[in-house]
Amino acid sequence: MRGLMQDVPLTIDTIFRHAEQHHGDVAIVTDGPAGRTRSTYAEWAQRTRRLGGVFDTLGISADGRIGTFGWNSQRHLELYFAGPCSGRVVHTLNIRLFPEQLTYIANHAEDEVVFVDRTVLPLLWPLIDTMTTIRHVVVMDDGGDNEVPDDPRVLDYETLLADAAPVDFHVTDEGSAAYMCYTSGTTGNPKGVVYSHRSTYLHTMGVISPNAFGLGVRDAAMPVVPMFHANAWGIAHAGPAAGAAMVMPGSMMQPKALADLIVEEGVTFTAGVPTIWQGVLPHLAGRPHKLREIGCGGSAVPKALSEAYREQVGLPILQAWGMTETHPVASSGVLSRAFDDADDATKAAQRARAGIPFLGVEARIVDADTLEEQPWDDKATGELQVRGPWCAAAYYNPDAGVELLTSDGWMKTGDVAAMAPDGNIRIADRTKDLIKSGGEWISSVDLENAIMSHPAVKEAAVVGIPHPKWDERPLACVVLKPGETATEQDILDHLAPLVAKWWMPDAVEFIDEVPKTSVGKFSKKDLRTRFAEYSRD
Repeated sequence: MRGLMQDVPLTIDTIFRHAEQHHGDVAIVTDGPAGRTRSTYAEWAQRTRRLGGVFDTLGISADGRIGTFGWNSQRHLELYFAGPCSGRVVHTLNIRLFPEQLTYIANHAEDEVVFVDRTVLPLLWPLIDTMTTIRHVVVMDDGGDNEVPDDPRVLDYETLLADAAPVDFHVTDEGSAAYMCYTSGTTGNPKGVVYSHRSTYLHTMGVISPNAFGLGVRDAAMPVVPMFHANAWGIAHAGPAAGAAMVMPGSMMQPKALADLIVEEGVTFTAGVPTIWQGVLPHLAGRPHKLREIGCGGSAVPKALSEAYREQVGLPILQAWGMTETHPVASSGVLSRAFDDADDATKAAQRARAGIPFLGVEARIVDADTLEEQPWDDKATGELQVRGPWCAAAYYNPDAGVELLTSDGWMKTGDVAAMAPDGNIRIADRTKDLIKSGGEWISSVDLENAIMSHPAVKEAAVVGIPHPKWDERPLACVVLKPGETATEQDILDHLAPLVAKWWMPDAVEFIDEVPKTSVGKFSKKDLRTRFAEYSRD
């Protein structure tokens, strides 16, 4: 027997029309070098429809790839919806990638046009002749004063928009591609993940639920995580879908500017990587605000950082877990009622976990070689694997030998984790970052969190260094807070009661800064290279 319900495709144009028809008076604020601009969903929707006409004017193929190279802004949000709502595919280019990687992914995706903020135009323009499929470069003047090249390929966003006619949006195939995001990884070429209309719609429903970000009409959402990184963790779709106001930081990503936006624009929800919130804390502490949730992910949230926010801002950080291949958010650390009466230390430890998978995502931990499932006892560890309607099934035209799924259809994450009896996930490490010492595994994440609980420590990254007897031993790379002092022995004394004796780092190196990846994560690959021949002599 079949159900008798309407077969309506789950497509992004339905999210667009919902915001357009029901939340037209809701604000969109964008910060920039020249100050803040203000608009509404109604104005945004009108401009987005005209942008669909621009694609026709430029002769972009029916399913052509539209590159974007810019900050979080209203214009970028227009591109986010005009592309897939007109049947095209938006491909966000990470402005922090190395030139060779940018060229590779633009060519691999076969971008036909790229929309670029003027403030970052100098990063893109020198590479444009290496991007063989791009025919147009559309400059969005976000207040920068960089020179715009006198070249027939270069066009002005606002001029194109003014001359274009608005178009209707009607997508019928929910399985058609909507977005492309590339994950740089640490080995091989960047890998393309292609999100569909259906996966985007379902992910949006997942992240606006109370067990995730819980966005609604009373919220003002500020995505600090870049729109060029895994679709801003879905916030750029969740905001319009929920009718929440959007506060876009643009190029004003300095910690004080972000704190000012939060306070002055009444932001209730925001999200970004841990390094962002470390910088923002001193500028936000003690100031009145309307925040109800601070989302954080990309790498493990130090418990000390979350607790510092609880003490100085009035609310802890909400840890979420996911990856580009999971659209990207797959779980969050929202505390269940079981912890209502728990003490602060217990709650803090629980918030440091990746949490329970959202409805729509299934998770398991297995032996990566045999696929034997490990018990959910919070002790056994294995590779975390997931499946669900917004988890990737394959990469886009991958290099030979790159396989994302297991033989039984689960997606390999590369994370090592344990799961509690209720399925709450505790990330132990990335597979490549685990330290194997004397045949036993040491979690660099747990060591880093313990080191960062020292009051003088700003950042800490732990990597394995070669050892003639034990194969590898941990080296702690530590950044101190400005004006603070500490010795190697101070750090080791602090660690002694917190970790097993054999986990203790063989050495502590004080460095000026932990190198970061293009999306703000600790780049342990760079540290491993720097200390590959490390010796205390």
